[in-house]
Amino acid sequence: MEIATGESTPLPPGHLRVRTCYSGISAGTELTAYRGTNPYLTRSWSPEARLFRDAGGGISYPVAGWGYSEVGEICEISPELLDMPGIPQPGDMVWGVWGHRSEGVVPAALLSGHRLPAGLSPLAGAFARVGAIAYNAVLAGDIHVGEEVAVFGQGVLGLLVTRLAELNGAGVTAVDTLDSRLAKAKEYGALRTLNPRADAVAERIREATGGRGADVAIEISGAYPALHEAVRSVTVGGRVVASGFYQGDGAGLRLGEEFHHNRVQLVSSQIGGVPPQLAGRWTVDRLQQTFLRLVADGLVDVKSLVSHVIPAADAAEAYVLLDERPADALQVVLEF
Repeated sequence: MEIATGESTPLPPGHLRVRTCYSGISAGTELTAYRGTNPYLTRSWSPEARLFRDAGGGISYPVAGWGYSEVGEICEISPELLDMPGIPQPGDMVWGVWGHRSEGVVPAALLSGHRLPAGLSPLAGAFARVGAIAYNAVLAGDIHVGEEVAVFGQGVLGLLVTRLAELNGAGVTAVDTLDSRLAKAKEYGALRTLNPRADAVAERIREATGGRGADVAIEISGAYPALHEAVRSVTVGGRVVASGFYQGDGAGLRLGEEFHHNRVQLVSSQIGGVPPQLAGRWTVDRLQQTFLRLVADGLVDVKSLVSHVIPAADAAEAYVLLDERPADALQVVLEF
């Protein structure tokens, strides 16, 4: 990991220049490049065919400007955009995606409607994309009031899923291998917590639900054994939302057992789109805007998820921390 220095590029028509304040590190996604397990390093994704192909990697090292959770101040605007309705203006604080860089040159259309809500701290704005990923998983779960939901993984995303599922009227069981994260899950609304290192998770969930199992399980850690245990934990015809970024072959996922015999629904959730049945009403942008409004209204706490704010110049230390000592960190944010 290193910090690269370059010249500022001229501002093209229709663009805004944003001076970055904070950029959140997505531990799950970014560590796949850091560790060399990201499928884009060895395969190419075809947007037209919607297929991965073996003909070389879609990205290569150095992976520049990685990151997708930024917040900053508009410092320059293309002249034809001045005072244009809906377009952020100089001095406005905005959130968006322009990567771990001190400034972003962003098409104005991508920042329309992205002013930070009044009273919300810039640090909270760095959670727009992360919150949308969690929100998307909850929508994919199609949770109803009074249902039982198991959330596998209680990192930043899992904790947000736990809180949003609880706001949606669910009784939540939080599952993680780190007791510190399970304690945090209690603060975020979990009725019960389970550690698979000590608990027979599927069995305990069935006991707590009168033998039925959870109505919905959301797996957001990206670990195949956790996805398998999520399948084991749901009721007959129950739904499992696979929202983690899974790497390599599915070691530990056995589809001939509970998945087959209990006719479990397995649904993928990925931030490239919303659940198909909601596409007429929801968009990814609405997910982000709604999540930030929940934060601004005090319904979701994100500040307590920030364990480290690290100067961008020390970014290498941030990745070593996340890679080697994950129990010591939740959300790590780079400050510019």
